[in-house]
Amino acid sequence: MNETQFQRATVGLCTATVLVLLGCAASPSEESATAESEPPVAESPATDETVVELATAAAQIAAAVTAAPPDWRAEATVRGYAEDGELVLLRAGSNHLICLADEPSDERFQVACYHASLEPYMARGRELRAEGVTGPDSFDVRHAEIEAGTLPMPSGVAMVYNLGGPSEMHDAESGAVDEGRGRRIYAPYIRDATEASTGLSTTPPQRGAPWIMRPGTPTAHIMVVIDPRRRPRTTSPEPPRQRIS
Repeated sequence: MNETQFQRATVGLCTATVLVLLGCAASPSEESATAESEPPVAESPATDETVVELATAAAQIAAAVTAAPPDWRAEATVRGYAEDGELVLLRAGSNHLICLADEPSDERFQVACYHASLEPYMARGRELRAEGVTGPDSFDVRHAEIEAGTLPMPSGVAMVYNLGGPSEMHDAESGAVDEGRGRRIYAPYIRDATEASTGLSTTPPQRGAPWIMRPGTPTAHIMVVIDPRRRPRTTSPEPPRQRIS
């Protein structure tokens, strides 16, 4: 991506952010940011976990797509959970987004959507997690595979959308979501982007401001966090946890 393309992508992101900005995020160290951002990557729950009551497919779809922009929800592909907890395809979409339903065993509500070009990376993360490889180790394995050319990764911008919050914001039976109670994360992935190439810091200068995570790696991405539960402030906020990363 050249400088002009990046500037256009950033302007588009910032415009969307301004339109939805109601408040923002919170803040510890760079080390904890990396650990915190490792998501529950929508893998099947371990077989020894307690069986939970799962929502219907229709309800899972309705909730999952709330992470996406409204005009892309009806055509998005959706993955959710079968009665045995296995991650399955609930709906084959016709656009470029893949959405993940809320994991029933998770105490908090979290859904996410991402550009289809990121599916190999996300699917590999689920495979590794099933093998017990998580956190920085999972990133290291995938980064090495991307660099080796064995794991596809988009060379351009690929967007990830997250919506999460307390379980009370979600009615699992109907799939209804009180979107105003949740925190949104907008994360465009830009392979090998750095502080120098983007002009962004690795820590957010204030709530709601963009910053860059994992700079200089194949999974570098910009983070913009919108949290209506918090008032804007000028001190550095806490790097939030993403559903997928």
